[in-house]
Amino acid sequence: MLQKVIGFIGAGQMATALGEGFVRAGLVEASQIVASDPSVDARERFADATGGQTVDGNAEVARRAEIIFLAVKPQQIAAVLAELKGSLRSDVLVVSIAAGVRTAALAQGLGEEVRLVRVMPNTPCLVGQGASAFCLGASATPADADLIQKLLSAVGLAIEVEEKLLDAVTGLSGSGPAFVYVIVEALSDGGVRMGLPRAVASSLAAQTVLGAAQMVLATGEHPSVLKDRVASPGGTTIAGLQALEEGGLRAALMAAVQAATERSIELAAG
Repeated sequence: MLQKVIGFIGAGQMATALGEGFVRAGLVEASQIVASDPSVDARERFADATGGQTVDGNAEVARRAEIIFLAVKPQQIAAVLAELKGSLRSDVLVVSIAAGVRTAALAQGLGEEVRLVRVMPNTPCLVGQGASAFCLGASATPADADLIQKLLSAVGLAIEVEEKLLDAVTGLSGSGPAFVYVIVEALSDGGVRMGLPRAVASSLAAQTVLGAAQMVLATGEHPSVLKDRVASPGGTTIAGLQALEEGGLRAALMAAVQAATERSIELAAG
């Protein structure tokens, strides 16, 4: 168990997911979690989900926490950095989950000596199945990387990458859950069209996607290899795969990741 206080500036959905995951994994006690947010409703939801403490001011989080997650919208980050600059503990590690905000901008706002980590999580952190990537700021240490790896692994998969790759991470795993929801919905619609009740079709579709994804992770085999094992000669699966190719599913998903990545770059550029 970590002997550190973890603070969240911003107590929204992602902060709540992370805080709940840390407590559930036994990394910290609920009493070691504190969050600030101007919204009373957000603070109440955070406290209910994590058992942690909430305050209405960021300064109190900065005073108490040794690890501070900046869980605010990108357009709010400049004001938060200005408020925190000069008031952070000397041993603090600052972790930003604000999409598109570069470590250089964070360091400029807080001071070059502050240890910084930038993280791109995704919403399945809410159910302990997140896919997160992170990069270290200039003053962060290998020990900081190990700590962040441990924290993020409590709510799913965590991978360290170069910062230049985080826009692509945003396009793939950050935006990807929405793409997958469309796939699940479409599979369910197909089942309904073929006569299945909606509840049955939706459950089968979601579990099929979950199971297939777990097969990729558990076996380590290329998705094409696993696909070929399902598609027997002249069978039902190869007929369906032909329909997907004719419909351009593969190209559409690749284009979706590209579009989301390019939009992340645009947002970062202001």
